[in-house]
Amino acid sequence: MSTATIRYAGQLRTEATHVASGNTILTDAPVDNHGRGEAFSPTDLVSAALGSCMMTIMGIVADRHSLDLTGVSFDVTKHMAAEPRRIRQIDVQFRMPASLTEKERTLLENAARTCPVALSLNPEIRQEVQFDYVG
Repeated sequence: MSTATIRYAGQLRTEATHVASGNTILTDAPVDNHGRGEAFSPTDLVSAALGSCMMTIMGIVADRHSLDLTGVSFDVTKHMAAEPRRIRQIDVQFRMPASLTEKERTLLENAARTCPVALSLNPEIRQEVQFDYVG
């Protein structure tokens, strides 16, 4: 069974449907590449997938160690290269609870950096990951 079914809607927009759940995601080409920029671009999704995967794996590890990460937030910033047009760097900046011990921080940071998406991306895509421990 396929993971997703994608339909080209015209005007550089696609609609992807997750087969198992029926959830949909729209993509648009970005404004700087002839699109409308009204939805995630495909490269935005790659960048968001990296941060989401890191957070998911940290959540699995946190559950295993009875740590509560509810409310942790993060920003993802994508940097593009022009020739050839591709993602050259993804920055992920996490805001983590200051109450985590040094051992817990190391455990979670390692989990994030070894998530499946991080390990699947081309090594030429630089991954800058920062963890800020705030109250």
